[in-house]
Amino acid sequence: MVCTSSGRMKLLQIIISPGHDYWVPKGGPAHQHGTQSPSEVDCVAGFGLVGDRYFHGKPNRKGQVTFFDYDVLQQIREQFDLPQLPASLLRRNLVVVGADLSTLLGQQFELQGVQFEGRQECRPCGWMDRMIAPGAKSFMSQGFRGGLRARVLTNGKLQVG
Repeated sequence: MVCTSSGRMKLLQIIISPGHDYWVPKGGPAHQHGTQSPSEVDCVAGFGLVGDRYFHGKPNRKGQVTFFDYDVLQQIREQFDLPQLPASLLRRNLVVVGADLSTLLGQQFELQGVQFEGRQECRPCGWMDRMIAPGAKSFMSQGFRGGLRARVLTNGKLQVG
């Protein structure tokens, strides 16, 4: 097991949403479920983050939670001249700093005492071009910029900071 302690990987933001805003018929408008950025969230093994849209899905799915690198958010802001772009538009759950997410693919790791397993690279969809800027999908598709989909292996609580 790769043990990534909270000393190296720091949780900067938690983003949860009760619904799938981008799962709509092609060409349709995004849903407006909204997002929340709580200071803490409960993790449930095999299901994900309490209150998030993926929590009520089938147990043990690959993408129960998504990790996103804050440094990549900064790159996107610079690349598309959007200095105030909110991380919530990316529809990822945990914005972190201090870890190379690509190295966690296929590995078990820990954040704040909660165990995860990196299952899949997050593949950006066409919505990134609509919600951020034309070319965002292509930019995020390179160099593992889309983030990491993971499974929650143990119950616990995550806190920002």
